Amino acid sequence: MYGKYGTLAKEYLEEHEPVKCWALGGDLAEYLHGIDRRAGELFDAMYEKLSAMDEYKKTGDFLSDVRKENEIRQRIEEEILSELVYVKAEV
Repeated sequence: MYGKYGTLAKEYLEEHEPVKCWALGGDLAEYLHGIDRRAGELFDAMYEKLSAMDEYKKTGDFLSDVRKENEIRQRIEEEILSELVYVKAEV
């Protein structure tokens, strides 16, 4: 079926933009797979950029490093949701 972000986008469209969901019709699957693909690309690009920043560099302290890793992932998740998932679909 769809990945995490494609599924979230489908739920968003069905709940908030049913007309757009209907208008996509046979292209809906392609649209949702595209969201998953772009989310993966965005994740990789942002992870590389953020993990290179001084504030997210590994310190050797396990708990501190886990917190930094979680913060990176949270920032990326927020970006993906706001830029790709919870947006008006272009038909």
